[in-house]
Amino acid sequence: MSKRDYYEVLGVARGAAEDEIKKAFRRLAMKYHPDRCPDDPSAQDRFKEAKEAYEVLCDGQKRAQYDRHGHAAFNGGGSAGAGFGDMGDMFGDIFADIFGGGRPRRGGDLRYLLELDLEEAVAGCGKTIEVPGIVACESCKGSGSANGRSIVCPTCRGQGRVRIQNGMFSVQQACPHCRGSGRVVETPCAQCRGEGHVERVRTLEVRIPAGVDSGDRIRLAGQGEPGPGGLPPGDLYVEVRVRTHALFQRDGDDLHCEVPVRMVQAALGAEIRVPTLDGEVNLSVPPETQSGQIIRMRGRGVRSVRGGRAGDLVCHIAVETPVRLTREQRELLEQFDASMTGSGGDEHSPRAHSFMDGVKSFWSRVTS
Repeated sequence: MSKRDYYEVLGVARGAAEDEIKKAFRRLAMKYHPDRCPDDPSAQDRFKEAKEAYEVLCDGQKRAQYDRHGHAAFNGGGSAGAGFGDMGDMFGDIFADIFGGGRPRRGGDLRYLLELDLEEAVAGCGKTIEVPGIVACESCKGSGSANGRSIVCPTCRGQGRVRIQNGMFSVQQACPHCRGSGRVVETPCAQCRGEGHVERVRTLEVRIPAGVDSGDRIRLAGQGEPGPGGLPPGDLYVEVRVRTHALFQRDGDDLHCEVPVRMVQAALGAEIRVPTLDGEVNLSVPPETQSGQIIRMRGRGVRSVRGGRAGDLVCHIAVETPVRLTREQRELLEQFDASMTGSGGDEHSPRAHSFMDGVKSFWSRVTS
């Protein structure tokens, strides 16, 4: 079976620079590495093909031969690729990404879940939080050394990386002894036992901006885990979760609220008081309002943390049927109902009229 053009394999032009070729191979290696897709039988062949192309095109002499003679340049005693043996330092950085190696640059990030009332989230507030975790040792300033001195790591001999055998591959990863720094402390700190950090609960002040919603995150730079060997710490991400409110449900920048209205108020219209996050306001209920009807109060919702106009307060009207009627009230309602069911009564109950028309149409189709 004839081999594909090496440039085509990597998806680069013939004049591609070495960095572009390396980037292309990194992308393919991360995609087709057998350890990443063990269920794909063709992955090993695709990976081997990309590796062979990379070995040729990143070697100036081999690339020149290939550009002149193509695959025929290696049909003699030479070989374009070295198979799956020791890959050498040229693959160290790429496979460090796959197997999790590489030099650590800073400490890990932390996540803290903060619950807020709706009023706090909308208006913004200050919160004091307690974050359990590890902090830099004060005694050794995070270095892990009692005397401030370090020596070359005997495991990696100062390189910060070690070569390990992973199945059929020989790859590099961060040295587990010095954690990639290349040096270890001479005399471990007694307080942190050479770790450079201790467990502690920290008290932090967090400023919550107005308009945050569930899922929003606030980044506190440098408040994550301390980096090994005195390296910079990571960040702390405070994730907001807004508690369920008794009156309002938030939907983006809008607030939704169910507003109970008496039957007579809905029929004749009325001015009623409704709650908002800023206090009570008047809501105009127009005559002949039906249950489930929506009335919007512009600008009475939430102003997002990202800016823009405030949302609306969406009032869902719930018309209430009177309960615990007196005899006099019942007689009045019976008289009222009698006046509604006489001549022309359908015009007072349009939904009931259309419903009955639908029922008649349904039974007509069923019995025909």
